[in-house]
Amino acid sequence: MKNANYKNNNKLSSDEKEELVAFDMNHNKKYTVIDLFAGCGGLSLGLYQSGWHGLFAIEKNAFAFETLKYNLIDNKNHFDWPEWLPKTEHDINEVLDKYSEQLKSLRGNVDLVAGGPPCQGFSMAGKRVEDDVRNQLVFSYIKFIDLVQPKMILFENVKGFTYAFDKKKNDNSESEPYSQKVIRGLQNLGYNVKPHVIDFSEYGVPQRRKRFILVGIRKELGAPDCFEALLKANRDTFLAQKSLKSTNTLKDAISDLLRSNGEVPAPDRKGFYSGIYGKKKPTAYQKLMRDDYPKTHIIADSHSFAKQTPDKINCYKRLLAEYPQRGKRIDGEAREQWGIKQRGITVLDPNAVSPTITGHPDDYLHYSEPRIMTVRECARIQSFPDWYEIKKKYTTGGKMRKLEVPRYTQIGNAIPPLFAELAGKVIIQILEQ
Repeated sequence: MKNANYKNNNKLSSDEKEELVAFDMNHNKKYTVIDLFAGCGGLSLGLYQSGWHGLFAIEKNAFAFETLKYNLIDNKNHFDWPEWLPKTEHDINEVLDKYSEQLKSLRGNVDLVAGGPPCQGFSMAGKRVEDDVRNQLVFSYIKFIDLVQPKMILFENVKGFTYAFDKKKNDNSESEPYSQKVIRGLQNLGYNVKPHVIDFSEYGVPQRRKRFILVGIRKELGAPDCFEALLKANRDTFLAQKSLKSTNTLKDAISDLLRSNGEVPAPDRKGFYSGIYGKKKPTAYQKLMRDDYPKTHIIADSHSFAKQTPDKINCYKRLLAEYPQRGKRIDGEAREQWGIKQRGITVLDPNAVSPTITGHPDDYLHYSEPRIMTVRECARIQSFPDWYEIKKKYTTGGKMRKLEVPRYTQIGNAIPPLFAELAGKVIIQILEQ
């Protein structure tokens, strides 16, 4: 295929798609990536699985970094970590201030900078606080790109990142979405960029999760216009190689993790019980998630069940037996009528993809058992394999929410590794052209 067509034609012919699907993804070059705002490592894990070599990762929270470190630094040796940067959690602004010269020295040696700033201030599911200090991290991101000057950029955030905040009273200025600020900032640094809104459920992830994805490439190297077309062209072959369907349901993902399978004392949570694997033949998705996990293990990591009051259990039983609609959030007057004490809840549908997994464990009711989801079930829905251990506390509350990112929140904030793996392969294709 001609290079110009490959770069600039978003609508590919059937012949071109066949050529792209058949494109040899095996490569000899060592492609390098830095993961910013890395969280517990969902994006890094997917890129590791697609053949990338990490240089380092920046993550401020100690809980999330501990999960990333245990799995990808200590056990998988994914990163060629530089000696000048301690292997610990870091605030990006402190890294920019303290190591600017070391970052400049990386120019020409970094193929990709991946990751996006925290999304809480932009999320449509949250309060959308324009003055949230975390919103300003997008400018730290742009400064990092300016120092390192990678060949390509993969930026991710919530769909709400593309919406402008409401104008304040007595303010006549035009409100501009932060997505436009990032696009303009990267263009000023010499990048061609292409924004997308992508639903990960279209790429094998058993979850309806729409995210803003921005792909950039240095102007002298071309344009990234073909990214989403390449995702679609390679999707079926990529999933078929893993024996997966293009759409995987909630039941496909977690039906082997039922509490009714039996319980044992939780090894990582004193006073709680963890579920054991079911004896039925696992689905293709479950088999993929359990691959590389020791067959001698009868329980999955982070699969302990929450303790619930009798009133709450009775409420959940009634919802499972009588509530007429699955997959839609119960709040407002309906919440009061059904005796729901928390802010709202969704009764999950086993035969559909899950709604977007969040960091709040009370958001969802299991589709067949009167309980909330376990951390491992949420991780399965996010496409984390069972060998990937989630570290630190399960939950936290009150003022500590500003300091701690427990297991549920780590998973809820992550990019699904399954999608990240496909994206990593596609970006290699673009670079190799």
